Amino acid sequence: MASATLDVIDHSPHHPDPSPPVPTASNLILIDNYDSFTWNVYQYLVLEGAKVTVFRNDQITLDELVSKNPTQLVVSPGPGHPISDSGISRDAIRHFAGKIPIFGVCMGQQCIFDVYGGEVSSAGEILHGKTSPLAHDAKGVYSGMAQGLPVTRYHSLAGTHVTLPESLEVTSWIPKDDGSKGVIMGVRHKEYTVEGVQFHPESILSADGRVMVKNFLHMRGGTWAENERLQKETQANGVAKSIDEKSSLPIATKKNNILQQIYARRKEAVAAQKQIPSQRPRDLEAAYELNAAPPQISFVDRLRQSPFDISLMAEIKRGSPSKGIFALEIDAPSQAKKYALAGASVISVLTEPDWFKGSIEDLRAVRQVLDSMPNRPAILRKEFIFEEYQILEARLAGADTVLLIVKMLDVDILTRLYKYSVSLGMEPLVEVQNAPEMKTAVELGAKVIGVNNRNLESFEVDLSTTSRLRSLVPKETIICALSGINTHEDVLANHKDGVNAILVGEAIMRAPDAAQFIQQLCAGYTTATQTPKPAPLLVKICGTRTPEAALAAAEAGADLIGMILVPGRKRTVSNEAAIAISKAVHGVSRPAFSTAPTSIPANAATDFFASAPLKLTAPSRNRPLLAGVFQNQSLAEILDLQKRYNLDVVQLHGHEPVEWARAIPVPVLRRFSPGEPGLGARGYHTLPLFDSGSGSGQLLDAVDVKAALARDAELRVILAGGLGPENVANVVKAVGEDGARVLGVDVSSGVEGVDGQQSLERIRDFVKAAKAIR
Repeated sequence: MASATLDVIDHSPHHPDPSPPVPTASNLILIDNYDSFTWNVYQYLVLEGAKVTVFRNDQITLDELVSKNPTQLVVSPGPGHPISDSGISRDAIRHFAGKIPIFGVCMGQQCIFDVYGGEVSSAGEILHGKTSPLAHDAKGVYSGMAQGLPVTRYHSLAGTHVTLPESLEVTSWIPKDDGSKGVIMGVRHKEYTVEGVQFHPESILSADGRVMVKNFLHMRGGTWAENERLQKETQANGVAKSIDEKSSLPIATKKNNILQQIYARRKEAVAAQKQIPSQRPRDLEAAYELNAAPPQISFVDRLRQSPFDISLMAEIKRGSPSKGIFALEIDAPSQAKKYALAGASVISVLTEPDWFKGSIEDLRAVRQVLDSMPNRPAILRKEFIFEEYQILEARLAGADTVLLIVKMLDVDILTRLYKYSVSLGMEPLVEVQNAPEMKTAVELGAKVIGVNNRNLESFEVDLSTTSRLRSLVPKETIICALSGINTHEDVLANHKDGVNAILVGEAIMRAPDAAQFIQQLCAGYTTATQTPKPAPLLVKICGTRTPEAALAAAEAGADLIGMILVPGRKRTVSNEAAIAISKAVHGVSRPAFSTAPTSIPANAATDFFASAPLKLTAPSRNRPLLAGVFQNQSLAEILDLQKRYNLDVVQLHGHEPVEWARAIPVPVLRRFSPGEPGLGARGYHTLPLFDSGSGSGQLLDAVDVKAALARDAELRVILAGGLGPENVANVVKAVGEDGARVLGVDVSSGVEGVDGQQSLERIRDFVKAAKAIR
């Protein structure tokens, strides 16, 4: 035994020399799976320059982990099986993969293997403190390492070759006697910067353990492609710095920060884009001359409208140079809708692709989803703009304003771009960082100036930057604080200093609930989600053929009276009858049957369909509205009959183009059957009328109604088909918790007698039953 001990080699650093701090490993989180080796892992990470915080796997939640904003994640060894004994580890891997580098040790690797669908089972041998020679692919954590190095193994489980997930590749193994690959010792995700090792690099018996840790700590970004790009940039910057240090020429400050790196990349990308047919400058100019740019709103005016004491500019970005990728999974239009309905005055969309992971298509999609929203937020193109082409591109995509950064533009170019943007109807947001830049912005005549609290050279944030520069700005100029605002206390401090608006991005993008975060950030409190009191149910009596029936419906309290103007149907009215019904309806004067519909807020956005009750109610609420029903008739005929019969509402009941609604001068109801495209299209029909069939009398399936409402949280509908006094309450009730978004009911055959004629008694009964619902 004594001789055997002579073969044991201690590879640990007895007198370790710590490496300099690694700037990109300033907030590494280590998950402890209750293993004694966690301390050794921690030691190696710290010695190699990381700032590390340790959390046990059952003493922190995923939301709490996310809020820590880690730069890297390491999952420690541990006893047991990853499925039953790893606590938060697997969920953490799932969340952070693709966002930051991840390294798993022993059980940490088994968690990676399991997360991506592999099977962790018996390794065929039980090892406890044994070393084996390692074969590896010399990439990732093995970069620069020799083959055959001894590594320490403490395990009986391992991922299997047979169940190796498609997304993973084997990076190291213990060779069999014939040289083939034996037990898997390392895996790597093919796309994300995720690596794992089955052995213990932190053990005193493992060679070059610190080299592996060092290699991991210098990985950056959430994907291997991102890592490669950032490593090349770091190398290039190091060479440039070396050259500059040897040069006797003065170095301009603008040459040394991330802003100039992005600027150089964008110039190259824009130059290439301008060569593509359909994206050439003359193509964009032609589109603009043909009025292809969508309508815009005033950036300045919208900033002055806010439900909060200070206006919010909510930003959409998936990453940043200082934080890397942190919200790759978020789609821009969904996030924008949340921002708008939560009270944002402006939505800033990052369109830079390399560092911020955005594109002009994000902006275009945001504009489309907000397009018909009453009091929609202004849309800012947040980009590194240096020529008119980018401003025109933004205008055509739907931007209301653009960002101009004083630091990266000479005064002549800044002035030229400012004037060009204003000529397109877009007052720019002019960004500054110090007093000389503020002087430039003020002399430019900028009406909105943003102060960047982040130093673009060091990435340090100083929230007092904006307040220090506030006194340099004319009182009528809107001043915005950019960067580093995360809490309500930050907001209060800015408001106290006279700041008019704040821009917040990363903090909202990371928030589990964007709307709740905005409420807390801007108002200082969150309110429990409350279901607003439903609006009174609108009742439409359709198939009206006589003035007597119309008056009976009006006296009973109907909100809309419909007559069929489709030729050849059993309920079609003649020209004489239509004129008589119109005269009767327009002559009604009755007491208001319900409270006035909720008005559109003046300082916040609402969904397009939310304003439907206002549009479908007579201004004085003293008479019902008259609706004409059409089916597959020409637009010219619809417009003619609308004018002839003085229709208040047009109902399209066939396959008419959705966009016809914009050509019709009164509110439009449009029939949709379950699953039909266009149901939730905003800016066209005032409300969709959900009907199982064209006058079939067939009752809608509540499942279909609930499914449609579940797919679109802001959708409102009118229900039709198979309704009568006996079942209308049960049909609305069957919709469940979303029943408040059923704004109205429409009946035709359900108020007819056995003779097929309208029954005045059934009309009254239906209106009474429907109005009793709410």
